[in-house]
Amino acid sequence: MTIRNLLPSALIGAVASARSMTPMATLSTARLAGRDTPGRLALLDRPLFKYGALAMGVGELFGDKMKSAPDRTVFLGLLARVMSAGIAGAALAPKGEEKAGAAVAVATAVPLAYLTLAGRKQAMARIGQTRSGLIEDALVVAAGMAIVALATRPPQD
Repeated sequence: MTIRNLLPSALIGAVASARSMTPMATLSTARLAGRDTPGRLALLDRPLFKYGALAMGVGELFGDKMKSAPDRTVFLGLLARVMSAGIAGAALAPKGEEKAGAAVAVATAVPLAYLTLAGRKQAMARIGQTRSGLIEDALVVAAGMAIVALATRPPQD
């Protein structure tokens, strides 16, 4: 195991720090497109999980713009990040290194949640909640899609 092998797991953890459901939504999209993840997780092949993760990812993007949206560092927000980063980090880790991938993703997601929140609050003070959220959405979703696209592959025959 090398650090480079777990880089996709760490990067997807960074995505989870800003949007808890985006890692799962991007993985679900990849699986729906027929792409394989390096790590083996049966959960990713369940239709309810794939479509549910996609719906939750979209819902989070809308919910984040609400004035009543809680900070990402509240208990439930961190718990969602831990679960999403763990599952996605395991899926993007090399086969046999799923546990290490999950650990790396979670270890990245939790501390970065505080940093991304601080950045978002600064942006909100300058340009408002909706505009800052839309910019953050674009950056985080694009990053998640790129990470998953680079770490997955078309199915092997």
